[in-house]
Amino acid sequence: MSTAPQIRSKTESEVRNVAVDMRGKLDTGELLTGTPTVIEEDTANLTITNQAINVLPIVIMGQTVPIAQAVQFKVSGGLVGRYSVRVTCDTDSVPAQTLIENLILMVTPD
Repeated sequence: MSTAPQIRSKTESEVRNVAVDMRGKLDTGELLTGTPTVIEEDTANLTITNQAINVLPIVIMGQTVPIAQAVQFKVSGGLVGRYSVRVTCDTDSVPAQTLIENLILMVTPD
């Protein structure tokens, strides 16, 4: 299992935008396509909405990620603790690939 290098965090009452750089999984010239799926794997405590591929360049961890090479989503809710989140997205390669990235989201007290 591969896990994204950055541990993301939010407080219990925050609503945060999250972006996941998928460049490390893409082949040369390949782009993300379709609507990504983002799920919390262990509980139903988080609410995840607005899953999308980036339509503009975005800066993630100090690096500019080109269009269609990152997944973005909004997360709210959660109790204090550590959550495993799985991001799944298709690509435009022929034949198409389905890429998966796992990340950790920490929820801290307000």
